[in-house]
Amino acid sequence: MKTAEFLNALDREGRLLAAAAEETGTDTKVPTCPGWQVRDLLRHTGAVHRWATAFVAEGQASARPMADPPELDGAELLDWFRAGHRRLVDTLAAAPPAVQCWHFLPAPSPLAFWARRQAHETAVHRFDAEAARGGTPSEVAPDFAADGIEELLFGFHARARSRARTAEPRVLRVRATDMADAAWTVRLTQEPPAAARGDVEEADCEVSGPVGQLYLSLWNRVPFPDVTGDASVAALWREKSAIG
Repeated sequence: MKTAEFLNALDREGRLLAAAAEETGTDTKVPTCPGWQVRDLLRHTGAVHRWATAFVAEGQASARPMADPPELDGAELLDWFRAGHRRLVDTLAAAPPAVQCWHFLPAPSPLAFWARRQAHETAVHRFDAEAARGGTPSEVAPDFAADGIEELLFGFHARARSRARTAEPRVLRVRATDMADAAWTVRLTQEPPAAARGDVEEADCEVSGPVGQLYLSLWNRVPFPDVTGDASVAALWREKSAIG
């Protein structure tokens, strides 16, 4: 996917998140984020948006901690969230392609990284807001979902901090049933997971289903659509794969 496509997704997902939060109210519990209410979701995502904006807008060259969100609530909190989301989208859209700043996963450029990362960050939390509201959630576009799976497997879980490990080597297959050639093989060992595209070796367990559901499943938002083989491997992923 191109940076412009990620920006369009980021814009859409943030608007949907705010709309769902406004509809359900900030007191509502978020079932996909135990212990959180909608106000916590807005504060967290709004703080992330401002944190990301600063790297690009100011050309920050090193990691910096995220600032605590203000103790706002209700309509004021929604206004604060929407303003931060708008500034993030506008900052990324106006940034020169060669802008240099800190980023934490491999990417063609810092701008490409931040557009992609914030689009997926916002999409997952949009789902959280819609889960709190109830009803049918907005669909995740197949190409976007497949990209999000790749960011998770080849980006986040390739890092040394991944906790998705096991003393006995196991192999997990992830297969989308609604996209051609959309399968990934993940070798789990005592080292960070090693992912590859396709059926590169026999799997102990396969999780399969529509790519949009797999995307949310791998982010531990919904159960895996279908599990075959050794279900303990899928359970291991759900237990240890959370991204902090």
